[in-house]
Parts: sequence; C-alpha cells; structure tokens
Amino acid sequence: QVRLVESGGGLVQPGGSLRLSCVVSGFTVRNYAMNWYRQGPGKERELVASISGGGGITNYADSVKGRFTISRDNAKNAMWLQMNSLKPEDTAVYHCNLPNFNYWGQGTQVTVSS
Repeated sequence: QVRLVESGGGLVQPGGSLRLSCVVSGFTVRNYAMNWYRQGPGKERELVASISGGGGITNYADSVKGRFTISRDNAKNAMWLQMNSLKPEDTAVYHCNLPNFNYWGQGTQVTVSS
C-alpha cells in the first residue's frame, strides 16, 4: 500500500518559518517528480512547488518564489518544503503528490496568523 504522509505544519506568526516533510512508503520515489500543492480556505488547489526525480530541477509558483525551497532525498524516500517569510495568505492545507500515479497525502495544516 502506497502512503504519503505529510508533517510539520502548525501555527506560525507572519514572517516565521516552517519545514514540511513528506515521507513515502510502499513505493520508491526515485526517478519520479514530486509536487507540493496547497488549498487555502475558499480557494482552489494550487501547485506550490515541484521537483524532478533526481532533484536537479525545481519550479515554484510565483506567489512563493524566493521564500519556499523544495528538496528531496531519494535514499530516504522523502521530500521537504522549507517555507520562510510566511504570510497570512500562505494559510492552507499542504499536500504532497506523485503526479505520475496520482498519489496524494492527507495533508498538513499551515496557519499563518498573529
């Protein structure tokens, strides 16, 4: 059974940082692209960042460029999203995704509020 488990969300003040983790079991992620998506309250799901199978190519939504960094370690079957300079509009449930197979995690809540 394939499982994607996100963690690391929480409540943080504007300007703060969080590091989200996505650990995959039951499937070897090496060679496959992975994504971070988010869905804020009353908003459509948004692709936040993506990373190639080897980790050498990354892409970011304009809204997070320069503040978020996606990374992965295929030996650990894991992916991370370092989020800095957080803003209230970053509040959302963040999900990791394996797009080639439409595998999704259950999500982790990030709330940015003073």
